[in-house]
Amino acid sequence: MRILVVTGTGTDVGKTVVVAAIAALARAAGERVTVVKPAQTGVAPGEDGDLAAVARLAGPVALVELARYPEPLAPATAARRAGMPPVTAAQVVDAVREQDADLVVVEGAGGLLVRLDDGDTTHPPQTLADVAAGLAAPVVLVASAGLGVLNTAALTAEALARRGIVLAGTVVGAYPEHPDLAERTNLDDLPAVTGAPLLGVLPAGLGTASPEDLHAAARCGLGPVLGGGWSPGRAP
Repeated sequence: MRILVVTGTGTDVGKTVVVAAIAALARAAGERVTVVKPAQTGVAPGEDGDLAAVARLAGPVALVELARYPEPLAPATAARRAGMPPVTAAQVVDAVREQDADLVVVEGAGGLLVRLDDGDTTHPPQTLADVAAGLAAPVVLVASAGLGVLNTAALTAEALARRGIVLAGTVVGAYPEHPDLAERTNLDDLPAVTGAPLLGVLPAGLGTASPEDLHAAARCGLGPVLGGGWSPGRAP
């Protein structure tokens, strides 16, 4: 079973679309795919969350959501304010290892070091980095396109390296149709500041695309490591 952990340089950078794109390509290759969302925040019971978007875009994949909190906050804060138990890294690791799949994709909330819980006397606060370390799984970093992303991408890469976690590479999750200077040059600079390859560039707006259009964009916008045909020399 292959495992990928997907994090972002922040919120609203296209993580869910990237997860759906990876899942769609794996399904097209005949793989059994499970997508795991450790903690969904900002969504009420019965409402569609990120996993519903993945299923709509990627087609039938197995979906696992470990916890859901109503306020749109970091999981630890949302759990505390709701008076609900937080998700621990160990619970996520166990849930992933229980899956019967060829590929399991774990989608975090926000960035790498967003807290899953507040910790206690027996362990410090846990984050998605602890999940990746516990699974010995590579991380795919989904980056925003514009000004300011190089710093957050470099900090994420440094945090992963300090923990001995492999950064498989970066995907720009929502590249604009008419990029400005920073958005164009960041495609060259992201590999330099992270020390990992650029694995793909997906166009903005795919969150409302049809499954067919999402699959076509994934084939063209993700590199071979993620099942597509994109290469760094190819225009987004």
